[in-house]
Amino acid sequence: MEATVPQKLETLLKLQALDSKLDEIVKMRGDLPEEIRDLEDELIGFGTRIKKFETEIEGFKEEISNRKNASKESEKLIKKYIDQQSNVRNNREYDAISKEIELQQLDIQLAEKKTKEATLKIDSRNLEIEAIKNSLSEREKDLANKKSELEILVSESLEEETKIQKDREKVQKQLEERLYQSYNRLRHNLKNGLAVVLVKRDACGGCFNTVPPQRQADIKEKKKIIVCEHCGRIFADVESPLVLETSKK
Repeated sequence: MEATVPQKLETLLKLQALDSKLDEIVKMRGDLPEEIRDLEDELIGFGTRIKKFETEIEGFKEEISNRKNASKESEKLIKKYIDQQSNVRNNREYDAISKEIELQQLDIQLAEKKTKEATLKIDSRNLEIEAIKNSLSEREKDLANKKSELEILVSESLEEETKIQKDREKVQKQLEERLYQSYNRLRHNLKNGLAVVLVKRDACGGCFNTVPPQRQADIKEKKKIIVCEHCGRIFADVESPLVLETSKK
């Protein structure tokens, strides 16, 4: 049997009350959860940078190895050309071979220069990796401390939170899925998480905009679910003046 509008509104109000209690528990933990997420993201960033530098170092080492191999080939060619020079038949052949020897020597010089540059880059990357690892170590300590703080706070409210969650599950089951999804969407779109409110002192209990008398009368009748025309919050009921007077006392 489908629930009546008054039953739906009562269930929504219960659900809101439980969610508000959970919000208070989460609020007591302060910015710790967000700080932990930020630190975890930072650690991932450090790890990514270290991997990037390590990949670059491997590339520089490969370049050095290739340059050394090329230099050895140039040295072999120079030796071969020197041997050929002793058997030349004319000055033109001698000059051509001398030119080849000179080119190979230039290649060796360039390889040595590039090898030194790559070695300096390796040293620079290693220093950067060391600095990142030091920062990483400090951040890991910070993360461990903050996680420890959060665990203490969570453990202090765990029993209460578990009970509220169980109560919430029971209440949620009493709501049709479509209505629950609308409530949930509202809650997450509003800063204070209040999706279901009462009309208090002729105003919306969420955005505090005035609710006209006729609309209040419709809300009291509970023939249909009515939302605030300003903020979209669901009106569960209109708080009676007697309740207001009692709260003042």
